[in-house]
Amino acid sequence: MPWLKTYLVIALAIGALISTALLVLEPLTDFALLWLEWPGISAAYFVRGAVGGSTLLGIAMCWVVNALTYGLGAFVILGAVKVLREA
Repeated sequence: MPWLKTYLVIALAIGALISTALLVLEPLTDFALLWLEWPGISAAYFVRGAVGGSTLLGIAMCWVVNALTYGLGAFVILGAVKVLREA
């Protein structure tokens, strides 16, 4: 099971890269890719609306939630590749 920890770290790194790319591309594409950030934006809006936080906190929360969301998808794909490779 040591591959599990390795794949988890790789998946979280992939999720962080995707989330960073989406945040960087946001103003450059005139917010055309905003639909890809809905999980993070929804979480940030919910928390900021509930407790009233700073904009920086909202952006950080959006980045973390999107990184976890896309990291989970990458983890599933990596796990499926591992299972298919063993078969």
